[in-house]
Amino acid sequence: MKLDNLQPSGSFKDRGIGNLLLHHIRTHSASAPLHFYASSGGNAGLACVTAARSLGYPATVIVPLTTKPLMITKIRLAGATDVIQTGASWKEADAYLREEVIAKDPNAIYVPPFDHEEIWKGAASMMKEIKGQLRALGEGDEAPDAVLTNCGGGGLFCGVVLGKDENWGAHAKTTIVAAETIGADSLNASVKKGQLVTLPKITSIATSLAATRVAQRAFENGMREDTRSVVVSDAEACMACWRLADDERILVEVACGASVALCYDGKLKEILPSLNERSKVVLVVCGGNNVTLDMLAEWKQTYENMEKEVGGATDDRGIPSTITKP
Repeated sequence: MKLDNLQPSGSFKDRGIGNLLLHHIRTHSASAPLHFYASSGGNAGLACVTAARSLGYPATVIVPLTTKPLMITKIRLAGATDVIQTGASWKEADAYLREEVIAKDPNAIYVPPFDHEEIWKGAASMMKEIKGQLRALGEGDEAPDAVLTNCGGGGLFCGVVLGKDENWGAHAKTTIVAAETIGADSLNASVKKGQLVTLPKITSIATSLAATRVAQRAFENGMREDTRSVVVSDAEACMACWRLADDERILVEVACGASVALCYDGKLKEILPSLNERSKVVLVVCGGNNVTLDMLAEWKQTYENMEKEVGGATDDRGIPSTITKP
């Protein structure tokens, strides 16, 4: 497991957003009074504030009306200059930021949540680390057989693909699996149709995956032979979150649970039947801040009966991982 839930802001977003901020700082004079503005459903905004404050710059975040008070509070506590909540979706909040807020500040620097080359480069750094960590474990420089990640707007997915190409080459045997939830599956819809698709709305509870349209680069990556786009239900993602908490004592939000779900109930074997017990599989635990113990307990209560639907044969609900092993 690549534990990016341990990044300073609590998610993988630190890599890409932090790299983008450094890029802007390096391309401006040291005395420039930059002010970073991010549009985000939560994690990207928190990463922006965390990075900006550590570098000595102010940051303001615009979030949609769907963003929970928990996330807004975390962003404020991280040191945001302001948190403005507006728009029914991230797209509307982003439009308000670019058209109304940034236009009034000559020192404003726009920070998108996923669609930028510097963000992908930052996210790609995890693949270099994975290569070094596999070598340290005695695995040599051979590429992993699979990397499991998820896809919202595509920043992480693009970074993982870029990192694979940089560290092992585009023709390496690694298959990159990008998971989404039903109702936030803009990548999967695009791959199926063979062109970029914009979802009419987001119906999944995985709000961190709530991009109605992925980045062009993400779509292009999704069409590659070495990638797979898969979709799980909200129930499967939630179930994976409380299973991971029980198995590994790691707390993650539903968006992260989408890729974790592939490790249970034989799903990964269905997707990549060539894998066996000797295969090297890396699970990117991307983290996320929209989770509490109370939320985890609620998901367990709501979705635990799903085990019967996927073939679980035991009534032991105390330890979910004993029902179906990962």
